[in-house]
Amino acid sequence: MSKKVAVIGIGNTLRRDDGIGIIILESLLKLYHRGGIDYLNFGTASFDLLHRIKNYDAVLLIDGINANLTIGELKIFEPGNAEYDLTNSIGSTHELNLKDIFELSGNLGLKTKVYVAGIQVKDTSFGEGLSDALNNQKEEVIKKISAFIDKSLI
Repeated sequence: MSKKVAVIGIGNTLRRDDGIGIIILESLLKLYHRGGIDYLNFGTASFDLLHRIKNYDAVLLIDGINANLTIGELKIFEPGNAEYDLTNSIGSTHELNLKDIFELSGNLGLKTKVYVAGIQVKDTSFGEGLSDALNNQKEEVIKKISAFIDKSLI
């Protein structure tokens, strides 16, 4: 039996850099599409996420974070292994932020292997399009996430 895997983009494309999860998801689907993986755009509807991920063996959540890293820096981690404080994550523009999702998934006892690709953002003000600083890092982030999918998800 093959693993059931999903790559999920989270973010708000009307809040500049907060849309990075959706932008990366769309690029992966277009440039690095792999059969057998579901690519899901959750936008800001993160509450439904918990109900959907339970149907998968492994998921990769792609989202913008505010973790005082270099703009565009990518950190891929498992929720229990977060090395930095996500309390003030930009996830506040979603129904639930990443910290809330992690806590709920632990409380619900989900069996799904969850990874997070957190990308440091700069500008989450209202508006469309990524900041120049983040846009300049986008292609490198896409390549790194694609390599992670090959190595760890499939």
